[in-house]
Amino acid sequence: MAQQLHVELVAVEEKVWSGEAEMVVARTTEGELGVLPGHAPLLGQLAEPSQVRIKQAGGEQVAYDIAGGFLSVTGEGVTVLAESATPATPAR
Repeated sequence: MAQQLHVELVAVEEKVWSGEAEMVVARTTEGELGVLPGHAPLLGQLAEPSQVRIKQAGGEQVAYDIAGGFLSVTGEGVTVLAESATPATPAR
């Protein structure tokens, strides 16, 4: 089994998504980045507006439109702290 990241997506009012993922893609004020297991620790400010994409095992992906917030990568996983997060409309 491939390594997994533990991901927490939290908005001001609630925990929006939590689980294991293969990769997280987010756009910060420094540019878009992809986080894989073993990524160096970092703290980034999310660009506004932004989108966070969570790639799960098996190729499934969930995406959320984000307003404000931060992305934290630690040895324990990835935490996205957002002012608001709503499910993104799938691109076709």
